Amino acid sequence: MRPNSAPRRHWDGSPRLRHPRRCLQAATNSPSRLLRAAQAGRCRNCGNRSDWYQRTDHRPIALHPTEAATTDVPRARRWHLSGGIAHPHDNGSGWCRIPHAILCPRPATHPRATGTRLAALHRQLTVRSRRLIDTGAFTPASCYSPATTPLNADRDRPMRPVVRIFLTRYLGESPVEDIRCTAQTRQRHRCTQPILNTAHPAGRWVLLPTQPHRGPIALPGGSAAVYDLSHLSHAEQLRWRAQRCTTHTAAPNAADLALASWQLLDPLLHAAYIHTRLPHPAPHQPHQR
Repeated sequence: MRPNSAPRRHWDGSPRLRHPRRCLQAATNSPSRLLRAAQAGRCRNCGNRSDWYQRTDHRPIALHPTEAATTDVPRARRWHLSGGIAHPHDNGSGWCRIPHAILCPRPATHPRATGTRLAALHRQLTVRSRRLIDTGAFTPASCYSPATTPLNADRDRPMRPVVRIFLTRYLGESPVEDIRCTAQTRQRHRCTQPILNTAHPAGRWVLLPTQPHRGPIALPGGSAAVYDLSHLSHAEQLRWRAQRCTTHTAAPNAADLALASWQLLDPLLHAAYIHTRLPHPAPHQPHQR
């Protein structure tokens, strides 16, 4: 008959020590509130693993999961980590991190890796990506697929809205009402509350001119529907950019379980998500004037 509880000693009489389970938490002096748990993912273009980190300008970057010798990496492509923040240069040691974009086997949007070591690593990722595709374990998908439905059919609202915070335009990952808080709850799960709170001042949909010039490239003129937050207070815009609900804004020590999903708007890459008419007001929220 087996005992109900595990014995307190091993077979040789030595004590059986039980280490208490500890939850992950961010240090109070950490420049990043992001927990490193569950921040590793798969590139949606090639299927290879990449680790997501926050840059000094609060934008995310995907880095190759392993380090490389600085002698094999050009100086302009060296990154290092400090306090959970990715910095675009080396730290004086003999090792550095590499952006996944210069190693990704899919069609390049960044300069390709050069050098014997980086070229060999690029071939290794290419073979692995092809193996994943051939076995059916991965299906490549474009980040900006034309098949994606850009509008919410129920309320004629953009599925990926353009939001202006601090006079900078970002592309959201979901409708404004569905953008979730990134903070960790007491149950160690991601907060389910939206960052839009009807009890607080909200943004307003406005038509703003699209940026007609991008260096030497002339873009077609016109207007775009933008969810404008620039009239809100500085603290409120910080809350939106940090992607925190009103509850966790009052709890600055709460760690983040996900990176903020904002992407800097690129009129060329994100042309499918630029709409030229204002969406209809939601039934539960009057249109802001």
